[in-house]
Amino acid sequence: MNWFIKLLSSTLGRKLLMAFTGLFLILFLVVHLIGNLQLLKDDGGQAFNIYAQFMTSNPLIKAVSYGNYFFILLHIGLAIGLNRKNRAARGPESYAVSSGKSSHWTSRNMGILGTFILIFLVIHLKGFWYEMHWGGIATANYDGKEVKDLYAVVKEAYSQIWYVLVYVISMLLLAFHLWHGFSSAFQSLGLNHLKYNPVISFVGKAFAIIVPALFALIPIWMFLY
Repeated sequence: MNWFIKLLSSTLGRKLLMAFTGLFLILFLVVHLIGNLQLLKDDGGQAFNIYAQFMTSNPLIKAVSYGNYFFILLHIGLAIGLNRKNRAARGPESYAVSSGKSSHWTSRNMGILGTFILIFLVIHLKGFWYEMHWGGIATANYDGKEVKDLYAVVKEAYSQIWYVLVYVISMLLLAFHLWHGFSSAFQSLGLNHLKYNPVISFVGKAFAIIVPALFALIPIWMFLY
């Protein structure tokens, strides 16, 4: 335990943990997106409900999901700590690059972007995760097996224009957060190299555009159709 405390107390250690947790959350986004894309199937929600039942009943998946919640909180805590340390180090003076000529504005506003994403996560978890576990959700029957009809909950949420707008705007903010965060994680882990940096940058930017765009497509599609 002492090594973990020492790791958290050093700037380098915090940056490494930020990178590891960030990459884990990026992987989670991919898995979550694959599951959510089941919502676009024209089967009355069967594929999504079966997927949701599997994800909430499999012991291994449940353990990973609880680990994911821990990593989200750790990622946020590390970000707050590093931000405060950076502010204290530079004092009243701001960075020379604050004019935006030497760094992208996303790298200078990761904290603000992360804060809005956190607010969205609270709303999102209240609307779906909380309802799934403790809400009075109706059930659906597939081949004699009853599962919670979470699709109906999602459909109801995405029929409300305010929620669709909040979701889409949040995915836009997530895209900006990932735009800097993806390549920054590799850099923090020392995996950057002149030969591979262009590839990492391209993959990161593509990921930052495609994944949030597909997430945003789901509520838009369900609202319109």
